[in-house]
Parts: sequence; C-alpha cells; structure tokens
Amino acid sequence: MFDSLSEEIQLILMVVGIAILFIAVSWNTKRNKNKLYGRKKRNFKKNYFDKKKKQ
Repeated sequence: MFDSLSEEIQLILMVVGIAILFIAVSWNTKRNKNKLYGRKKRNFKKNYFDKKKKQ
C-alpha cells in the first residue's frame, strides 16, 4: 500500500500517525480523570437511598 510512496513520505506519515495516536490517548486520559474527579467525596449510601425513594 505504501510501497508507491517515497521513504521520506512514509516517515512523515508515520510520525503524523504516532502524533495523532498520542493526542488521542492524552485526550482520553484527561476525559477519564475529569469523569472520576471528586469520586471519594461522594456519599454513595445517600445517593442510593435517594434513587430508591424516587422509584
């Protein structure tokens, strides 16, 4: 597939691909940290009983 491209272009595409993967992993890590932020402060027992009352 990439045999028709020169070695320089292949190297550039490889670097760009690795950069895109790095950005995707960094973004996902940041998103996961934001989702879990403050988890230790939550009162799961209170939340459970509040949800149970609503049903």
